[in-house]
Amino acid sequence: MVAAPFSPLGSLADFPHRDETLHIGTRFPSPTTQLSALLAAPNARELVTDLATLVSHRGVVFFADQDITIAQQTRLAELLGACSGRPSSSGLHRHPISEETSELGAEVSVIDSKGGIARADLVQHTRASRLWHADITFERVPSDYALLKMHTLPPVGGDTLWASGYEAYDRLSPPFARFLEGLTAVHNADFFVEHAQRTGIPIQDPRGSPENTGSELTAVHPVIRTHPVTGFKTLFVNRTFTKRIVELSPDESDTVLEYLFRHVAENHDLQVRYRWRANDLAIWDNRCTFHTATNDYEAHRQGNRVVGIGEKPYFDAASKSRREVLGVSVP
Repeated sequence: MVAAPFSPLGSLADFPHRDETLHIGTRFPSPTTQLSALLAAPNARELVTDLATLVSHRGVVFFADQDITIAQQTRLAELLGACSGRPSSSGLHRHPISEETSELGAEVSVIDSKGGIARADLVQHTRASRLWHADITFERVPSDYALLKMHTLPPVGGDTLWASGYEAYDRLSPPFARFLEGLTAVHNADFFVEHAQRTGIPIQDPRGSPENTGSELTAVHPVIRTHPVTGFKTLFVNRTFTKRIVELSPDESDTVLEYLFRHVAENHDLQVRYRWRANDLAIWDNRCTFHTATNDYEAHRQGNRVVGIGEKPYFDAASKSRREVLGVSVP
């Protein structure tokens, strides 16, 4: 049996937990582990700091049957960033096509199968793999942590998959990885602008950072970025938002990106698949993961998501890969 990689649980070690796969995903399966209680604990800041570190190492962390309120979920999103070094200019994201409600506030996005964000770019009769993404990489300052609590679920279906950007990087051949380091890519979300025009929803502005303004939802980010919490290199392109690699010709860019998109989507052993139950909550790090929902259901599916804004992505040539640091060989 292969041992799971290092997981820095810190003060969370006493709570029942298990790693879902070797490379990504840790679960706290007991409903007695409540994030609302964590926020109210005397050592709350220590617990939240360790939670942020755990999420950044494991990519995504799941909590069963949570009683956390919208206000507490929003507060936790704020603290996760603050406890892990988020710039003072970064706050919580306002999604471009989310409508503010008095019940939820501008920083809460409703993930709803009946419309809006959840299926804004869904095209029938296409491969499900085309919907892999990391949240809001079209922003100049994109996301760090995201928190999603699902409260309405179909009887079957509607799972979510996450993939590890760390492991995706580590499975590239060293010459190919070196070639990608230092390249940059354009990320764009024109389909959100088109959705806003069709529905009459005004584009939200600003969106969690002074740099995230305007209706041109386009940004340029490194193809390989360094994670500021772990120091690991991670792949940072995704099929939904990444359109081209700046330094390559159009044909070269299309070929390289298509390989990288398939590299994430088709390596099932760097992925974790989560079957939701009512009131489960997932926290993931958009800097080192990709995710996609399974659109294999017809009944209503809805949840509330809060997304934090992190720092501008960067690549540090002195940074190392996850396997290099942990001393794990690549199969």
